[in-house]
Amino acid sequence: MHPDFDVVVIGAGLSGIDAGYHLQTECPDKSYTILEARSEMGGTWDLFRYPGIRSDSDLYTFGFPFRPWREDVSLADGPSIKKYIEDTAAEFGIDKHIQFDSKVVTADFDTASSMWTLTLADGRKITARFMYSCAGYYDYDEAYLPDFQGMADFGGTIVHPQFWPEELDYCGKRVVVIGSGATAVTLIPAMAPETAHITMLQRSPTWISPLPRTDKVADFTRRHLPDRAAHRFIRAKNIGLSTAFYRYTRRFPKSASKLLRGMAVKQLGDERLVDEHFTPTYNVWDERVCVAPNGDLFHAITSGKADVVTAQIDRFVPEGIRLESGEVLPADIIVTATGLKLLLNGGVEPTVDGTAVDLPRQFVLLGAMITGLPNFAIAVGYTNASWTLRADLSSRLVCKVLNWMDERNYAAVVPDPPPALQPRPLMDMQSGYIQRAAGSFPKQGPSAPWRMRQNYVVDAVTTLRTDLSGCLRGTRA
Repeated sequence: MHPDFDVVVIGAGLSGIDAGYHLQTECPDKSYTILEARSEMGGTWDLFRYPGIRSDSDLYTFGFPFRPWREDVSLADGPSIKKYIEDTAAEFGIDKHIQFDSKVVTADFDTASSMWTLTLADGRKITARFMYSCAGYYDYDEAYLPDFQGMADFGGTIVHPQFWPEELDYCGKRVVVIGSGATAVTLIPAMAPETAHITMLQRSPTWISPLPRTDKVADFTRRHLPDRAAHRFIRAKNIGLSTAFYRYTRRFPKSASKLLRGMAVKQLGDERLVDEHFTPTYNVWDERVCVAPNGDLFHAITSGKADVVTAQIDRFVPEGIRLESGEVLPADIIVTATGLKLLLNGGVEPTVDGTAVDLPRQFVLLGAMITGLPNFAIAVGYTNASWTLRADLSSRLVCKVLNWMDERNYAAVVPDPPPALQPRPLMDMQSGYIQRAAGSFPKQGPSAPWRMRQNYVVDAVTTLRTDLSGCLRGTRA
C-alpha cells in the first residue's frame, strides 16, 4: 500500500514553511503536504492580533535562513511577519502544498505498514510515511487564566490578548493589564497613547531589555554588500551576540543583573522605581527576558500615560481590581495578560498501533525525534534565542533522517536511547507557563545527542554531524 504522501507536515507557520523549503531542496523526490487547521497561514502571527503584536527576536535570525529579511526594522510587528511568511511560501511554491481548514484530530502509526494515518476534523483520512509536527507548542484554543475571585462582579470589559476583539474601543478608557511578560510589555506602550491611563499590574518584576528597534550595523551592511551576503553576515553576527550574551548571563549572573538594572535606571531616571518594579529576585534568563524596543515601555511610564503596580490581587470588584493592601485600581477594561498554555502537536496525541504513547516518559533525540514514536519529529524552538533557529535545525534533521533511511532501505526508524538515561526537563526555565506544562512534555537527557543545549552553534554541529546509526533503530519493510 502506498501512502498519500511521503511526509505530512502539521502547521503552516514559520516552522511549517521552513520544513516545506527543506523538503523541496534536500529531499526533492519526496512528496509532502502541509496541513493547516486555520484558513490562513502564519500560525501565531495569524492568531494573535492584540495591539502592538511583534517579535522579541530580530528578524534576521527569527526569519528564514534561505530568504533575507529586507525591511528596515529588526524587531518587526505581527502583520509584517505574517506577510513575510506568506511571501516566502509563494516565492518557493510552498503554498501549493498547503491544505487549509485541515485540523488533525488523531494520528496513528501502523507498524505493519510503517505508515501514519491522520484523521481530520472533517472526517478525511490522510496517510504518510513520516509525520513532522510544526504546530508550535501553544494551545491556540484555550489561554491560561488564573482563578481570580469576583470576575463576574466587574462592571467593565475583560479581555485576554489571545482572543482580542477587533471592535474593542479603549480610547479614553482606564485600562489595567494584569501580567508583566512579553505580551504585557508589548501592550502597555501600544495602548498608552489612546487610553486615559494604563497600568501594568504585576505580582513580581520581570527583566526587561531596551533593545533598539533598528540595527545600524545591519543597515550599513545591507547598503554595502549583496543581498544574500549581507543576510548571512547579519545573521551570523546576531547569532553570535545573542549566544554570547546568554552565556554571559549564565556565567556572571550578578553582573548581568546589574547591567539590565542599569539600563532601566538610565531609561527611567529613578533607582527606587527600578528596584521596586524592574529588578527581579531571579537571575537574568532564569525566566524569559522581555524586550522593550527603543525603551518604549519606559517611555510610556515617564510620559505619565502608564504606570506599574507590583502587588497581589485580592479580587475583582465592580469598579476595578482590589489589591491585598485594600487599594482599588479603577478600570474600564481589564486585560488578563496572564500567560499561555503549552500544548504539543496541536493537542493531537499520537498513537502506535492504536495504543497511546506516554509522552512524559519519553526522551527527545537531537531536539526533534521522540522515543516510542516511529517516523516522527517535532519542531520545538529555543526559549533563549530565535525560535526559528532551532526549528530550522529540526527540518534539516528530518531531511537527513529521510535520506539516511533511503540509503539503508529502512521503512521506519525510532530513537534508541541508552539504558538508564537520566531525565531532565525539556525546557529548563522557571517561567510559569513552562513549569505548568513540564509534566506533560517529553524529557531530555544530560548530554548530546539527547540534550538541547540552547546554543545554536553547538546544536547545529550536533544535529547535522551526529552518526544516526548510533541513536536510531531502523526496520525494513
